[in-house]
Amino acid sequence: MTLLPVIRNRVRDRIRKALPSPGAVVCGALLWATAMGASALLNLLFDDWETPAKIRFVSLLYAAGGALAFPVGLFLARLVSLGRHWQVALAAAFVCLLATTIGLTGGLFALHYRSYYAQWHEPALTVAWSVQFVHTVATAFYQFIVLGIRLYFPLGFIALALASIWFARQQR
Repeated sequence: MTLLPVIRNRVRDRIRKALPSPGAVVCGALLWATAMGASALLNLLFDDWETPAKIRFVSLLYAAGGALAFPVGLFLARLVSLGRHWQVALAAAFVCLLATTIGLTGGLFALHYRSYYAQWHEPALTVAWSVQFVHTVATAFYQFIVLGIRLYFPLGFIALALASIWFARQQR
């Protein structure tokens, strides 16, 4: 019974140590959002894609996903690599930033996708609506993975490598 408070305190201390500074969160989120939005923008412009309004919307979606993902990815990378070698910090930053950026940007895409198809769905919070919601979100994530990840290359991948190196150097 006395072991539980000890474990709880260790977890709380580890989480407290992993929290990044507010300055790093704000500056990093702005830079990460800029890099992800610019990556999508350049890819869409080079592909001569759709209309300028749609290009702006997709670029802003990627920027918003990047802005939301950076603080979460940074926290998770710090949590995983706390007290470990720089190689672990490099890998943790790479994986955590990649996963959170794709996940949160895909989530924003899924919300937009779901809002479009909501007009054909059943009333909210019914069993049929729940099934439709899950399938719509799953389809949106699938489409984002298949079609949307390519917008991160090459600029987003370069930014990911640079951010991971920056993180590993900070952890030394």
